[in-house]
Amino acid sequence: MKHIVIAAALIAGLAVAQDAAKKPETKPGHDHAMAGHKVSSAKNLQWGPGPAALPAGAQAVVLEGDPKQPGEFTLRLKFPAGYKIPPHSHPAIEHVTVLSGEANFGMGDKWDESKGTKLSAGDFIYMQPGQKHYAWTKVETVIQLHGQGPWQVNYVNPSDDPRNKK
Repeated sequence: MKHIVIAAALIAGLAVAQDAAKKPETKPGHDHAMAGHKVSSAKNLQWGPGPAALPAGAQAVVLEGDPKQPGEFTLRLKFPAGYKIPPHSHPAIEHVTVLSGEANFGMGDKWDESKGTKLSAGDFIYMQPGQKHYAWTKVETVIQLHGQGPWQVNYVNPSDDPRNKK
């Protein structure tokens, strides 16, 4: 009986080793999914047009989750120099980290750049649900936005909403 148990353990170990040998090797810097996580290399991101809720000119890439569905998501947004997002709010908390460039944020329902705060690469801001705010850039800027979906942009002035302009 002891020999049967040892033989079964050896066969099981051999099967695990053969299965591991079949998996493709991953190289540093390449995007790949492994058990429980995903690596996204900045140089391999596939940027596309920004969400329709934002003014034209933004580019976006979803890193995690789906901003249109319930649950957590992580999104990167790239804004050109001179980009502006009119006063708006979101129904869920919004976390923003500036990755490159500079992003300016103002709080309130009226545009006033004199009341804004400039954030540089590495800086972080979060806005509570319903917090009215606006943003602009002077140089090309990349931010990382993390929040709870479904992500929505509710403009203070409906005429500012790009989805209403056809």
